Amino acid sequence: MIGFKNKTVWVTGASSGIGKALAIQFSKLGANVVLSSRKESDLKEVEKQCQSNTFVLPLDLSFQDNFNELVKKVSDQFGHIDVLINNGGISQRSLASDTTLEVDRKLMEVNYFGTVGLTKAVLPVMQKQKSGHIITISSLSGKFGFFLRSAYSAAKFAQVGFFESLRLEEEKNNILISMVFPGFVRTNISQNALSGDGEKHGKLDNNQEKGISPKKCAQDIINGILDEKHEIYTGGKEILMVKVKRFLPRLFYKILRKQSGT
Repeated sequence: MIGFKNKTVWVTGASSGIGKALAIQFSKLGANVVLSSRKESDLKEVEKQCQSNTFVLPLDLSFQDNFNELVKKVSDQFGHIDVLINNGGISQRSLASDTTLEVDRKLMEVNYFGTVGLTKAVLPVMQKQKSGHIITISSLSGKFGFFLRSAYSAAKFAQVGFFESLRLEEEKNNILISMVFPGFVRTNISQNALSGDGEKHGKLDNNQEKGISPKKCAQDIINGILDEKHEIYTGGKEILMVKVKRFLPRLFYKILRKQSGT
């Protein structure tokens, strides 16, 4: 992909954090930006900061029954869907032993089934076009488990398996797949994360507070999309842990045991 001018880019989780930063950056590059999340009022605030054609389209990843209808609305609005950014989701902050099965199911429903459901709804459009790029925002927790992230990590691991398979299957249709693995980014993901009983964690993690800005994260992602990378990494020194795990596994677990989950 040479650039994004007049391309239609659909961003989920666009009301805050990484999604908001991506929407604004894509708008500056001349894309038609579809803004989706649960809260329409927040999306309209983001829309005010965009500099190109936008389409506010509320979406709840927990409810997949209307995804085909939403895809039709985007197609009717812009005529094509060139880039889908699967950014929407929810995190967790609780010990596995303290986490109800309902919370495990909630994270899988939103992060995995919601993401896969929307992707499957968009796929026929891209298959007909014989072009498209699907980007899914995973996490370092999609590469290795971490304290207080059992359900979140499970959903992110599941995403990786699905999209790696999809990449192989859709190459014939000129549809590209990229997985993004951010480290710590200064967003409200920890505040909105679920505790073991399903209530909001409601606290800003120290790790999150010291992370990179959403704007920096968004630019790294966009650069990776332009380079058509299969895997895109963004964050601080914590992203080096992926290589440490691969080449020095004993050192990896020694370091990991000393880290804080918050």
